[in-house]
Order: sequence, then C-alpha cells, then structure tokens
Amino acid sequence: MAIIKNIDLGSLESICKILGDTNNGFSGTEISKYLAETNIKDPQLNSTKWKRLYDALSIKQSEDRCSNNVLAFLKYVLRPSRHIHRKEWFKNIRTELNYVLSFEGFELTESGDIRATDKVKTFSEAEERAQNLRKALLDRKIHSDVLTFCKAELLVDNYFHAVFEATKSIAEKIRVKTGLTNDGGDLVTHAFSFKDKVPYLALNSLQTESEKSEQRGFSNLLIGIFGTFRNTTAHVPKITWNINEQDALDILSTISLIHRKLDKTIEAKKMYEGKL
Repeated sequence: MAIIKNIDLGSLESICKILGDTNNGFSGTEISKYLAETNIKDPQLNSTKWKRLYDALSIKQSEDRCSNNVLAFLKYVLRPSRHIHRKEWFKNIRTELNYVLSFEGFELTESGDIRATDKVKTFSEAEERAQNLRKALLDRKIHSDVLTFCKAELLVDNYFHAVFEATKSIAEKIRVKTGLTNDGGDLVTHAFSFKDKVPYLALNSLQTESEKSEQRGFSNLLIGIFGTFRNTTAHVPKITWNINEQDALDILSTISLIHRKLDKTIEAKKMYEGKL
C-alpha cells in the first residue's frame, strides 16, 4: 500500500470533533471499541470524547509518519453496513467529514471508501460558488427541491456533487410517491409503464394518443437523465467528468422541470386500489 502523507493536525482535530460531537457523534463506548478493533492505542489522556480520539489518532499518525491508519480508521467506523438503521445520520456525518477531507484532497464516498480528490484551497471559494449558483437558479425560478443541493459542502471542488445529489432526488421522490424500492431506469419503467395495467404514476388520464405519448416521452426523459448524469457521476471519477457552472445550471433546470412534473402526477395505482 502506498504511504499517504500526514493529515494536517488542524484537519484531524476537526474530524475528531465531528466524530466525537456530544449530540451527533459516537459515544465514548463506541470510540473505545473502534480504537481497540483497529489496534490504535487509546492513551486516555482526556475524558472529552473528541480529545480522546484526537490524542489516539494524532499519536498513531506521528508514530507511523503517515495517515494510512487514520484513514483506515475512518473507513472502518463509517462502513455503511454499521449504520443501516441511521441512514440520515450517516449522510450528515459524511457531509461534514467531506467538508474537512476536501482540504486534504480526500473524500469519503457513499460506499464508505476513501478516495483522492482535487484539493480545495479555501472554503470561501466554495461558499462563493454556492451563492452564485443559488442566485442564478433563483432567477430561473427553480424548484425548491433542487435548491437544497446548492450547498457549499457539495461544491468544494466543482459542481459534480450538486448534480449527482439533485439527480438522486428524482428517484427518491418517485419512490416516496409509489412505494417502489428499485432505482434508475428500472424504477422509471416500473412507475410509469401503463401497457395493459394501471401505472403507479400518470401525467394525465392516458385516454388519447397524445396523452399516452406524453407519458412515454416523460418516462424516456427520466431514463435519459439517469443514464446521462446519475449513472455517469456514480461511476466516473469526478476529475474526469468536469461540470462547469453553465452545465450545472442547465442540468439543474431540467431536474427542476422534472420535479414540477412529478409533483403534479396522478398516483393512479393508489387511486385504483382505493388507497387515496
């Protein structure tokens, strides 16, 4: 394994404060357990959770003269399978940690891996970028569900994550409205297909050829969005799939249109089954 340079102690302190936060972090028992399981000595110099964790990790990094074991610790404690019953917590913790890790040139992925990214220099760059994007989208009267993703923590490097997360929000809205659990093109096909059956979601009454054509066209648009942006951003390193501000504005505007359409869909299957 390649030796990874030391994490700046200021960044390491911030990481430990996130993980040891009184209200949202790990408990003292969990910290002791995870340190023991990763063979990192707990010097127990402080009773405060984040300070205990910082002492353990900073000493380990100093002894190793690299951050390999510190990053391995993060991967270990934030393995998604550990947190299946608190998905929202995992999402929030990951976002906060990526704030800090971006300054070190790393990112904690949704799968719990740590990968190299372009190193951000100042958080003010991300703040300014987020404000500019938000203003431009407000001028376009963008859907409120899309504005959620114009956050600085999603823009510390470029517009990649804002587009990725916004695209994921389409699938989530469909799942909420239908109760389906699949994803991507399969989810769209399952939700909007109407041949010989009542669809989960309908844009209209599906009585005329024009209405049926609109339903099929919208379904194809969604499949295209997932294929072009969701699947691409999920599987291609962001350094090779650059999205500039104009690209982001256009993509997010399209996603805004989709959200407005989804808000107005008829939950046909539920109506047919008398569940509405």
